[in-house]
Amino acid sequence: MTSPAERLVDLLDLERIEENIFRGRSPQERLQRVFGGQVAGQALVAAGRTTDGQRPVHSLHAYFLRPGRPGVPIVYQVERVRDGRSFTTRRVVAVQEGRTIFNLTASFHLPEPGFEHQLPMAEVPGPDELPKLPDELRTHLGTLPEPLERMARRQPFDIRYVERLRWTPEEIEGAEPRSAVWMRAVGPLGDDPLVHTCAVTYASDMMLLDAVRVPVEPLWGPRGFDMASLDHAMWFHRPFRADEWFLYQQESPIATGARGLARGQIYDREGRLLVSVMQEGLFRKVGN
Repeated sequence: MTSPAERLVDLLDLERIEENIFRGRSPQERLQRVFGGQVAGQALVAAGRTTDGQRPVHSLHAYFLRPGRPGVPIVYQVERVRDGRSFTTRRVVAVQEGRTIFNLTASFHLPEPGFEHQLPMAEVPGPDELPKLPDELRTHLGTLPEPLERMARRQPFDIRYVERLRWTPEEIEGAEPRSAVWMRAVGPLGDDPLVHTCAVTYASDMMLLDAVRVPVEPLWGPRGFDMASLDHAMWFHRPFRADEWFLYQQESPIATGARGLARGQIYDREGRLLVSVMQEGLFRKVGN
């Protein structure tokens, strides 16, 4: 049997159909829709495979247009918008069953020297001081329900929440819309920098919108809202490996009009800012 990390690498290994057309697998999961991070990661792989490999991606901007169907392949059509002296731009359209479900624009930049500054990372406990997410869930729930147990076995990332999970309405009273987790792939991902970038793109969609929900409802247990990602943007500042620990800090500056905005910052263990993320999501009460 392959490991969750190997399955993630395989998921990001697209089939090239034509020079600018790729096909990605969509696993048959018991989910309502294809995970958005999977589509974003695969689209970025498609974009990156049409470059010379010497220019790392520095930003992406994407829209989730329709929910994807699990188990149905997704075709990624790449438009080579620009190949300049320093920057390369690609536009990707993801199509499933003849319908566009997602589009992405990515920009790649030839590395060059320049001045540096950044705001410091918050002081938080290290990952070695925190429980793994499945262990924290088992402490509260005892034996995990089969869907959670299956998720824990297949999860390609080790996730450790910086603050203890809140389970009751009383525990979330007065909570600020913030969250933070340590993450890393559960196994080696190889040495292709694009794979690591796309793996973090995959991970960036896993819980960012939870920052919007923190003051409203416990993150675990029955959900009072149907959630859907609307758009997603990332800026990649420094090289990194997704199979080494990174801190994903999240906060939500506003929620209004059934939409919530979340932003995230990803740091390495030395406190260097690696990636900045923004996402807006739709939140509708269950049953509406």
